[in-house]
Amino acid sequence: MSDETDLIKLYSGRILALASDIPHHGRLAAPMATVRKRSPLCGSAVTVDLSVEDNRISEFGQDVKACALGQAAAAVTGGAVIGRSLAEVETARDALRAMLKENGPVPAAPFDGFEVLEPARDYKNRHASILLSIEATCEAMSQALQSDCA
Repeated sequence: MSDETDLIKLYSGRILALASDIPHHGRLAAPMATVRKRSPLCGSAVTVDLSVEDNRISEFGQDVKACALGQAAAAVTGGAVIGRSLAEVETARDALRAMLKENGPVPAAPFDGFEVLEPARDYKNRHASILLSIEATCEAMSQALQSDCA
């Protein structure tokens, strides 16, 4: 396969559609926690705001400044996180990381939308951008739960 064909496969219509319609795009007015993550390799950045109620994400917002792959991953994250526990989000993060780096399976529902990013496995320089939103979500949720217990 040529490099051009690989790029066309990588930047599929589904990825571009997700990148242009990110759920919960924007910041929250009064979040319980905020985490900003940046990929030094490509400069992509994601800021996640969230609040937690009954140990589950009740409100979520994100400001995404990333490549199409990072935006698509943020769209999948944003579409799946409301109502999820920290354990569920961590499991999805770990599964996404394994899918990208170890040829692992696609994360389970409701995070199975990450399947669209399987072609990015071969592009290690894109992995950090793809992981930004879900990693920031895990970190923000951990902070929110700690402050909620204080």
